[in-house]
Amino acid sequence: MEVEVSARAYAKMHLHCARHPHAAVNGLLLGRWGGPPECVCLSDCVPLFHGPLALSPMLEVDVWASRSGLFLAGYYQANAGLDEQSPTPLALKLASRLAELFEGAVLIMLDNRKLSPSPRVPPLTVLEQCERHWVPKDKNLIMWRDWDSSRHLGKALLEAKAHTRLVDFDAHLDDIRRDWTNQHLNAEIARLASVANGNA
Repeated sequence: MEVEVSARAYAKMHLHCARHPHAAVNGLLLGRWGGPPECVCLSDCVPLFHGPLALSPMLEVDVWASRSGLFLAGYYQANAGLDEQSPTPLALKLASRLAELFEGAVLIMLDNRKLSPSPRVPPLTVLEQCERHWVPKDKNLIMWRDWDSSRHLGKALLEAKAHTRLVDFDAHLDDIRRDWTNQHLNAEIARLASVANGNA
């Protein structure tokens, strides 16, 4: 099954890491069926935690996603240490639970060593479940609508300090008035993408 990573999903994962650079962060990937058959577009993500990781908000995110025409398509995580690239037991447990709900679920591990304002290549590894093990997905099955646009968008958002406006579920639990769906950030991403494409 092919997977396409949208600029919005990439940008928000990157911003989550930038918001909490010395902590492990995680979140849920939201998908919708893409253009070609058997292609899932990871069109958005919901940043969850930057502290002790937990599973409790999954149901709330699932309900919100289904109302938005999306479904839980995977999980992402960046570990706290610069050289820690392996999924943690919790990441594997949650990704496996998602794979029970959706056979094509993916696990994205962000690479702290490659995260920069404008990385040359995507700073992440996409894993899929194969015989109960999580292995790197065939790179020919991972698509980017336009990687150059995605990385330039990520750089523009970091320069605008958009990461300081990202709200993960942890921050929402501290103050329930804060919007964990990040609609304000989605609007900012859409505006910057429109300007980059000459539609302003």
